[in-house]
Amino acid sequence: MQFFDPSILQSGQYHDWLVQGLILSLQLTAASFVIALPLGALVALMRTSTFAPLRAAGATIVEGIRNVPLLAHLLFWYFAFPELLPDSAREFLYANNPEAVCAVIAMSLYSGVHMAEDIRSGIRAVPASQLEAARSLGLGRFKAVRQVLLPQALRASVPPLLSQTVNLWKDTSVATVIGAAELMYQAARVETASFRSVEAFTFATLAYLTVSLLISFAAHLYQRRYPVRPA
Repeated sequence: MQFFDPSILQSGQYHDWLVQGLILSLQLTAASFVIALPLGALVALMRTSTFAPLRAAGATIVEGIRNVPLLAHLLFWYFAFPELLPDSAREFLYANNPEAVCAVIAMSLYSGVHMAEDIRSGIRAVPASQLEAARSLGLGRFKAVRQVLLPQALRASVPPLLSQTVNLWKDTSVATVIGAAELMYQAARVETASFRSVEAFTFATLAYLTVSLLISFAAHLYQRRYPVRPA
């Protein structure tokens, strides 16, 4: 008679793997968003600048990044980028979770240029008279943009930026191709170790769905609280 079933411990281990993958996916999303948002704001300001070379540089960044698939970005930053680094920097990268670091770099750039286009639309939605009024009050162009134009543009851009955040959350699943131990990687690991395909991928599916719906619900609440009014 068997009094102890080792599969009980294994089930707990599989659960831990899935939870660890979910946590890493959330961390990748948060870290990428923190980098992508200011990057998007900077590129949007470049694209709306009155200085032609800055506009050209902004357009080059956007078109050069968003027209390359995220998968290609991930593979470049993970396999090619470390080879361009000095030996000491490469060793430091390899000693500090290179899969997660390279995933954050790739997703930050990819999401950042898409956010830039949303913020640029928000900037265009702000009446030009707002900037002119700020300048007439004695603010320099930089202060007028930072204190008057950009806050209004970001507020108008919140709904599409939240949609981009949903895309960013779902895009973390692609990081499995470079070995980042995020949710899809761990679900596949559980399936390989236990053949529990239904449980592993149902957990992953429900996790992606739940977080996506929470972000979408936040966007809905924001739109109800701050409806976009015509200028």
